[in-house]
Amino acid sequence: DPSSGAIVAIGAAFDAKQTTKAIDAAARALRAWRSALPQERSATLRKWFELIVAAKDDLALLMTLEQGKPLKESLGEIDYAASFVEWYAEEAKRLNAESVTSHLRN
Repeated sequence: DPSSGAIVAIGAAFDAKQTTKAIDAAARALRAWRSALPQERSATLRKWFELIVAAKDDLALLMTLEQGKPLKESLGEIDYAASFVEWYAEEAKRLNAESVTSHLRN
């Protein structure tokens, strides 16, 4: 907390092996994401948006404790960030001129 210097939370400190495992897991997740159908990607992003909105008060409080900004400002930032996730959830379903993704696998 910038106002008092109190510790708000402690994050994990990964060693090289743990970091490599996390990177490998992210690479595997990307392969799965690439093979997901547009409507599946949209549903995943929509769920993420809903989770952000459901945890908005807690997330804003963490931001305020970490950064010392007013809670109202943190709430606004959470709404703003969530709006991008919501936008991409809808955009995932749209066709674009550069590529067309099938609604069927393979």
